[in-house]
Parts: sequence; C-alpha cells; structure tokens
Amino acid sequence: MSRPDQPVDVAIIGAGPAGLTAAYLLTKAGYRVTVIEKDPTQVGGISRTVEHDGFRFDIGGHRFFSKSKEVVDLWNEILPHDFIDRPRMSRIYYQGKFYSYPLRAFEALRNLGIWRSTLCMASYAKAKLAPIKEVKSFEDWVVNQFGRTLYSIFFKTYTEKVWGMPCDEMSADWAAQRIKGLSLGAAVLDGLRRSLGLNKKPNDGMGTKTLLENFRYPRLGPGMMWDAARDFVVAGGNQVLMGHALRQLSQDQVTGEWRVAATTTSGEIVTIKASHVISSAPMRELASRIHPVQATLGNALSLNYRDFLTVALMIKSEDLFPDNWIYIHDPRVKVGRVQNFRSWSPEMVPDPDIACVGLEYFCFEGDGLWSSSDEELIALATREMELMGLIQGEQVVGGAVVRQEKAYPVYDETYAANVTAMREELEEKFPTLHLVGRNGMHRYNNQDHAMMTAMLTVRNIEAGAKIYDIWQVNEDAEYHEAGNEGAQEAAARADARALTPSERAALTSERDVPKRARRAA
Repeated sequence: MSRPDQPVDVAIIGAGPAGLTAAYLLTKAGYRVTVIEKDPTQVGGISRTVEHDGFRFDIGGHRFFSKSKEVVDLWNEILPHDFIDRPRMSRIYYQGKFYSYPLRAFEALRNLGIWRSTLCMASYAKAKLAPIKEVKSFEDWVVNQFGRTLYSIFFKTYTEKVWGMPCDEMSADWAAQRIKGLSLGAAVLDGLRRSLGLNKKPNDGMGTKTLLENFRYPRLGPGMMWDAARDFVVAGGNQVLMGHALRQLSQDQVTGEWRVAATTTSGEIVTIKASHVISSAPMRELASRIHPVQATLGNALSLNYRDFLTVALMIKSEDLFPDNWIYIHDPRVKVGRVQNFRSWSPEMVPDPDIACVGLEYFCFEGDGLWSSSDEELIALATREMELMGLIQGEQVVGGAVVRQEKAYPVYDETYAANVTAMREELEEKFPTLHLVGRNGMHRYNNQDHAMMTAMLTVRNIEAGAKIYDIWQVNEDAEYHEAGNEGAQEAAARADARALTPSERAALTSERDVPKRARRAA
C-alpha cells in the first residue's frame, strides 16, 4: 500500500456513493488512488448505516432501484450476495388515520368524515368557481387545484417542514411539476362510479403512474454497499483515509500536479499529490478551500443546504406499522417522516420484541432542533409519537440521534447562476478537477445518479479527454415511482459520437425542488 506522501493518479474528496464508486472503478482499472473522508469512522455519506446497540439505522431511507443497467450491474458486482427483496409501502398519517400515498382522493374524503369532507368539497367548488387569478406560489397553485381545505391538510404542513420556507414563498412552477396527473374531481367521480358498480377498474390511484411494488435492499442497510467498496479499494493497494477533512486544494502551475491538504482529527496536516482530483465535497466547501482564491468561485459561498436529523427510538412493541416510512402531516408535531427499520430489513432490528423507528426532522444546521442535545431530541420524539397516538411513552426503552448536514442542496433564486459560474471557471482553468455527486454538483439527485456521475468521470480520466458531460446526469421527480429496473436508456451526449447501449444511462431532466416565488414589488 502506498504512503500518504506518495504521489497518486487520483485523489478523491469524500467517501460517499460518488467518491467510492470512482475509487472502486479506478482501483479495478489499476490506478493509484487515495480517498479522504472527514468522518472518522464511517463511509457512505448520507447512504451510510449507523449502528447503535445492535440496531441499524438508514439515514434518509435508500431504496435500491435504478433504470440504469450499468448501475444495477455495479451494485451486484460490489455486493453480490446480500440483497433482499422488500415490499414497498408508504402512507400519510393525519390525525390518527392513514392515507394512501400517492393520495387517493375518494379514500381521503371517506377517512376525513362527512363534515370535513363537506368542507373539502365546498372549498374545492369555491376554488373552481373563483380561482386565484395571479398564480405565483405553490400555495396559489395547489389551492386552485384542490381547494384551501385539502391544501392545508395534505400539502402545506409537510412541504413546509421539509423545505423550511412558507408555501406562499415557493414557486408555482414547482407545484405544477411536483403534482402531476391528479384531478380531484375526476378521482371523486371515479370513486362514486366504483361504489355504484359502474367502474370495474380498481380505484387504486395508479392511473397516472405505476408505483414500484418491490425494491432490493442490502440486508444490513445501505452501508454494506459502501463498506464493501471501501474494502475493495484498500485490498487493491489504495487508501481510504478516515478522519481527514479537506483543508486546502492547490495546483502546481508548471507541472499541473495537485496538492490536497487534509487535516486529521488530531490536527495533523497531510498532503496528497495527484494528477487528478475528484471532489464530492459540497461546492460551497470546495470553493472556500481552493488556493489561490479564484475570481468567481466566491459566488458558491452563498449556496445553501437543508439539513436533517434522525431520532431512532427502540419501542417495546410489535411493529407499529408495515410501511417503510410514513409522511407526517400533523401540524401539532415537528417530525416530518417516520421510518420503520424492520420494514426495510428484518436484520436491522435484532430483537423481535422491540420495534425500531426513526423520526426525521428537517432543519438548518445551527437552528433550535439541530442544536438540541440528544437527550432533548429523544424526549421530543417520544412526546410526539405519544401525541400522535402511535405509542405510550413508557414503551420507549432506548434512543439514538444521528445528524446529517447538507442533506439537500437548496435551489433558491441565485443557486443556478452560482453553480454555473463555479463550473465554468473550474472547467476552463482546472480540467483535471472533477465534480461529482449530489453535493459536489449541488444537484438533488439520487444514489444511482450520483454513482453515474462518478462512472462517467472515470471514463473521462481513462480517455484523457472530456468524452462525457456528467452535468447531463440527473433525474425527474417520478424516477423512483415508475418503470423497470435497468430499463433506462436515455442518453446524454458530450460530443457528436454515438454512445453504445451500455453507455446510455444518463437522464437529462432535472429533479424538481422548490424555488422561491417571484412576487411583485
């Protein structure tokens, strides 16, 4: 194994899915590689698995599904014997009742009861007779589509929890992209026909898109995948340096050699020399560490991120619900989603008499939730589970907290210009510096698309030229909701040459996240 002070072909910043995919493929191809990771113990980034007293927690929930055959093949290669097949189930929880997700209008009205359903329909009728004429925000758009009562129940609370901004400040364009194909009037009429025996087709809510019924999952959580990738890299004679945080990145102007300086947990500074650098570090973090400071990279310092934390509770009980996760639309509580870890994999919960759930709180680093102690957060999660009627407080026999910074890149009104400015300057001045992954590119993509950016970057390094434009790799909102595994063959071109079928894996549509609405002055 090479020493940290020995030059390598490629230095990789970050041991998440993108960084480790690149390290795995480069090691397989015979390149000398060093990976630095600021976490002192765990690889995988947001896709890591945390263990506490034998209980394992998935940070955010990661269904292993991809329309890219190349990604599926790589998963199978890295982890050939440890995938299990799991049923997919997610629902909405509101005031003691569960609602199908995606929402089935007729079922929702039935669950809400006669009085509230009457209010919903009256509100819907009002919206259709006197719609908001100047539709500027998410709130305006949804109210026009469903009425204010249904909007307040099924859209407002959860959306504001996740994104940390009022619905009347989110753009209407995002709502139109996010909520496709659901017409309340058509759904209610369909339900009435079905109740009268006039509609033989099941009212299953799947007319617009076919949801995945099953997905594959590593039996001990997604961290298994990235532990295996790390082990392959190390076994191949390369390094994964844990507890090494990026301090400074500079390039010799004569030789083109990169110097990656990292600070260890003990305060020691280690410098890695490399011909190429692959960075999955957040763009904002990378921009502040490139030396000397570049003219337009300072724009990236204003990029924002949404953070979240998971509070895992061990509960003396049988499983509370069969879902992988439940969306919490109750405005009385701060929790946004509750995962049931045994529904992801029975092996993640070692005691058959104890249920283990993870309450997800969306927040900003440094705010009240983020700054609360673990004890305070466990107490909050227990109170909220009890308030929702899902448990009795005395059933909780243990708890743990996992904080995840920079979980979601924020798409505000300036992000696109800031990302473009940084990208263009880096591509012009530093062609051997490659950005990959969700935070590395400030793009809200899924695990498989983060991996694909790394896979195409490795091919560019092997070719010694930019054959593939990795910025064309992304996904749309329905990607994990429909289609067959390994079936995606939409291509992204970086030049005029045709791609082979095995190379056609990049998607060209951008996953939708909210932008601020533009209001008149």
